[in-house]
Amino acid sequence: MRAVLQRVSQARVEVGEETVGAIGRGLLVLLGVEQGDAAKDAELLAKKTAELRLFEDDEGKMNLSVEDIGGQVLVVSQFTLAADCRKGRRPGFSGAAAPEVANELYEQYVTLLRQRGLTVATGRFQAMMQVSLTNDGPVTFLLDSNKVF
Repeated sequence: MRAVLQRVSQARVEVGEETVGAIGRGLLVLLGVEQGDAAKDAELLAKKTAELRLFEDDEGKMNLSVEDIGGQVLVVSQFTLAADCRKGRRPGFSGAAAPEVANELYEQYVTLLRQRGLTVATGRFQAMMQVSLTNDGPVTFLLDSNKVF
């Protein structure tokens, strides 16, 4: 699984004219599920998302997690994170998990964050979405359950 974490002062996701998820200060997470990903990947990424110290303390050091600040999380499914761009000019998506598997792991990731007491908003799985955010910093990190744990 891959996740792009962006520290935000606000973010929202719309489907058509409807806002389906919105948060204030916290993290926007773009989450991609790849073939071979399993429950352990969702568990590892949820733990890392909740505990990674991306917010500044009183001394200006990134020393606080989204849990520490009582922040919110907006999770948006993003299968394009599984794209292979090494050959040609068109990305290949054969590495992306099947939609049923991807949705199950996406939902598990969201549930695990909520179980930690975080307020979590979501996009709509497999919908065409418009994502708006104010990146705070900007601060952006890429997590890959196959590389960082």
